[in-house]
Amino acid sequence: MSRYGIIALATIALLSPAVAQHGDATRGQRDFRVCAPCHSLEPDRNMTGPSLADLWGRKAGSLSSFNRYSDALKSSGIIWDDRALDGWLTDPQRMVPDNEMPFEGIKDDRVRTDLLAFLKEATKPGAMPQQMAQQGGMGGMGGMMGGGPDPTLKKLEPGIQVKAITYCRDTYRVTTADGKTRAFWERNLRFKTDSSKDGPEKGAPAITPAGMMGDRASVIFASPEEIAKTIEPRC
Repeated sequence: MSRYGIIALATIALLSPAVAQHGDATRGQRDFRVCAPCHSLEPDRNMTGPSLADLWGRKAGSLSSFNRYSDALKSSGIIWDDRALDGWLTDPQRMVPDNEMPFEGIKDDRVRTDLLAFLKEATKPGAMPQQMAQQGGMGGMGGMMGGGPDPTLKKLEPGIQVKAITYCRDTYRVTTADGKTRAFWERNLRFKTDSSKDGPEKGAPAITPAGMMGDRASVIFASPEEIAKTIEPRC
């Protein structure tokens, strides 16, 4: 067994588990809103983190459709159950040192117990994800602003469908299907790809707002090769 696995097992043994069946799943659904921007409850719908669907009984780092697990988690030997998940939610870095989850843990026993109660039901095979939990309680543009999972980009409104991008000195100008052009300082415009079923169609990139000041945005393409083809150096 690797050192990661030994540390993980020792940590699980030391922590008192939150008992999922004793928690309040309704409160846990509300608590899940802070998890929803990074984790989906839909099978194989991966985001920043892996899908949590069918989580109980799964070996840590083993979801085949997710490609960004840390070596530490993959070699931990953990099987997710009430006790292991309680330890992970309490302090991920203590349980699996060098894992790459940017999460400091939940120290409140009641919150963890409620969250586990919700997750135990919501992640069962065939369970329908709760819409409110998936939206992160933000609704509307919440996903685009970082408050929930990204919305589908298959059918775009003219105001967010990118038709052309030009680059001159330190400025990008993005023209959308409604005929409007907006200028961005080069450090304020990000280029991303989304090859999932919710990503944009080929040749129809989308622009979505980013940041709190309205001066930043992301252009999302169906594949990396589209990026260079779309940007035209022109003053």
